[in-house]
Amino acid sequence: MQILKGKTSFDFMSKSGIALVLSAILIVVSVGSLVTRGLNFGLDFTGGTLIEVSFPQAADTEQIRENLGAAGLGDAVVQTFGAPDDIAVRIPPRSAEESTAEISTEVLAALQQGVEGEVEMLRVEFVGPQVGEELAEQGILAVIYALIGIFLYVMFRFQWRFSAGAVIALIHDITITMGIISLVQISFDLTVVAALLAVIGYSLNDTIVLFDRIRENFPRMLKSTPKEVVNGSVNQTLSRTVMTSLTTLLVLIALFIFGGEIIHGFAFTLIVGVLVGTYSSIYVASTSLLRLGVSKYDLLEVEKEGANLDAMP
Repeated sequence: MQILKGKTSFDFMSKSGIALVLSAILIVVSVGSLVTRGLNFGLDFTGGTLIEVSFPQAADTEQIRENLGAAGLGDAVVQTFGAPDDIAVRIPPRSAEESTAEISTEVLAALQQGVEGEVEMLRVEFVGPQVGEELAEQGILAVIYALIGIFLYVMFRFQWRFSAGAVIALIHDITITMGIISLVQISFDLTVVAALLAVIGYSLNDTIVLFDRIRENFPRMLKSTPKEVVNGSVNQTLSRTVMTSLTTLLVLIALFIFGGEIIHGFAFTLIVGVLVGTYSSIYVASTSLLRLGVSKYDLLEVEKEGANLDAMP
């Protein structure tokens, strides 16, 4: 590394081959996990019953799980939300003959075991399997529409090679993030879908900032090769990229640790997405531009024949 006038000059593109191999390995592992292990779909997609209760004092989630298991509800998911005495219990779909009222009564009786004071029922919500299927379909369509819109926007603002590079980087980010979610079996619900869409926005913002600098530098660095222009642009935006990522990660880590179990999936997805998105904006998006053959001629404005005649008196 050299430091000139307070600026770094890392040769990022010399490591693009290693980055390409790393990305390929991560994508293969991610796709393999998605195919073999699949996603741990939450109540939003599988259907079932959500019951929210309030305990008279801070709740012991391990004891609650044991009580539910003893009552034949061992497959229930127990999470805290808000205050330590607020608990959300998610029950997977049960027999059609059993009503929501019967399920909630059964759960409330199990939660009351060994508790001094009364456990208060706050909310009961039932999600049918058909609704879950519709939500899954709409979530997938939302991601696809977002990618199409991004491609068109970047192509309009820059050039088609930039559009292709941005979309390649986003597909890379979403695939790896979902693969890691599959590997650790984080509950995949609507909050995770929202986090994935936020990852797309975050990663795109990083990529657009870098692409904007690359577009500015091509006319300024006419004697430099495309690789040198991309390297210089990455270094010029590096401090901004690092500071944005670090401050965002600090907030997300705080959310993951102190925000309660109910938003663990959301915070975890964003943490992974920010890390992968920062990496991809430097290596995947920029490398894609070079592989697609971007050059200064793609960004120079073509002077129309006779344009000077209009300015003559």
